[in-house]
Amino acid sequence: MPSRVFSAATIGLDSEVVEVEVDVLSGGLHQFTIVGLPDTSIKESRDRVSSAIKNSGFKPPHQCGRITVNLAPADLPKISPIYDLPVAVGFLMATNQLNFDFSKKIFAGELALDGKVRAVHGILPIALMAKEKGFEELYVPGENAKEASVVKGIKIIPVSSLFQIANHLIGEEIVSEFPPAEIEDLFLDYKSEYDMADVKGQQQAKRAMEIAAAGGHNIILNGPPGSGKSLLAKTMVSILPRLTMKEALEATKIFSISGKLSKNNPLVLERPFRSPHHSASAVSLVGGGTYPKPGEISLSHRGVLFLDEFAEFPKNVMESLRQPLEDGVITVSRAKGTLKFPAQFILVAAMNPCPCGNATDPGKLCSCTPSQISRYQRKISGPILDRIDLQIEVPRIDFEKLEDENRGESSKSIRKRVESARRIQEKRFEKSKEITNSEMGARQIKKFCVLNEQCKDVLRGAVSSMGLSARSYFRLIKIARTIADLAGVDNIEKDHIAEAVQYRFKAE
Repeated sequence: MPSRVFSAATIGLDSEVVEVEVDVLSGGLHQFTIVGLPDTSIKESRDRVSSAIKNSGFKPPHQCGRITVNLAPADLPKISPIYDLPVAVGFLMATNQLNFDFSKKIFAGELALDGKVRAVHGILPIALMAKEKGFEELYVPGENAKEASVVKGIKIIPVSSLFQIANHLIGEEIVSEFPPAEIEDLFLDYKSEYDMADVKGQQQAKRAMEIAAAGGHNIILNGPPGSGKSLLAKTMVSILPRLTMKEALEATKIFSISGKLSKNNPLVLERPFRSPHHSASAVSLVGGGTYPKPGEISLSHRGVLFLDEFAEFPKNVMESLRQPLEDGVITVSRAKGTLKFPAQFILVAAMNPCPCGNATDPGKLCSCTPSQISRYQRKISGPILDRIDLQIEVPRIDFEKLEDENRGESSKSIRKRVESARRIQEKRFEKSKEITNSEMGARQIKKFCVLNEQCKDVLRGAVSSMGLSARSYFRLIKIARTIADLAGVDNIEKDHIAEAVQYRFKAE
């Protein structure tokens, strides 16, 4: 009779239960078959599993006739070598070399030829799914135990070898449960490398960064080389609120599936800051592959995506930002299926005003012709600029400001105001899925952004003189809402609208 154990398949950011069925037909020629839409790494597990079983002291598959392994459901694609361990355990059960109650246990892990268990990617989504589905024990490689331990309510059993897990399952040598992670203590270690106090001058840009952080708004910095654009972008993380537990789990799932999770920290503690080079491809940015995986856009979820030298990015790469900037999600469609990855990030873009960089610098002569400047600026399309809320000119810093020994306002101080504004938004959106003002739709804007006649007059003048689109109009209102939250007032005033208007340097 076939044996059965449980494992998991991760599709996108979520996992589903996979039943690993193993049937052994004694006699006849040896054959080892794996069915159920396995990828190449799973088909090759036949050799890994066979060697691991033999070298662990058990009767090997090649002495047991015909072996059939089914990964159910059969129509669900299976990728990665995490099925090595459940296949081996299922084989030992099918050949009566192992006997235990499998109903509340789930297994995941890759096997080495000597029977040792190796780490795999995507353990956190599996742990979350296992707890949700009512499993009591999760058997994972020892290196992945720390990652899985952030999920409370399920026993995490760290496994070092096939021989060890076999002895544990029959009760001869019990493996101790990995202790649950003290998540609250982990967040206390949060530190940022950059501080807003290190930025000389640039008060308007600092104010715009504060507004962007408070409301989750996108921002573009335009200025000559060396004016501090990159440093401003890198300090953004230092003024963002600490991750909530929900946001930390979202980010950790993405990093776990991508194989980018730190071995030392089982949880993403700091808001992600991703800075791909301008030679990056569209696929690396949005995600993809035969079996789609998250790209830089999703890796920056709940954090910052910094695109330096924005105008140097290929046009198709920049245009791929349209959907995630608008919807907060990226949809990756391939022949084998369509997946959605979260993409609620703050875009911080930096660019020079012209190819030589000196067009807006009063102290240097620009060597570019008007046609070159126009061609350079047209690299960034109107629809993309339309989706960037705050558009800031960053001027060259004067010598006096560079020599000034006084430090500016610290990130810690700015973050307190940002966190205060975020708490207002948290209360505002407690009954909806939105977290920040930038995520508001038309219905929320109508409800939470009531404008008096003075505000409407300022907006009417801005729309007329700057040629703003409907999208830009609503984005201005959302920025004004954030400015009002930073000021701690309930209603949007005309000064808030006026300040929001001055953060746009492009007529739409």
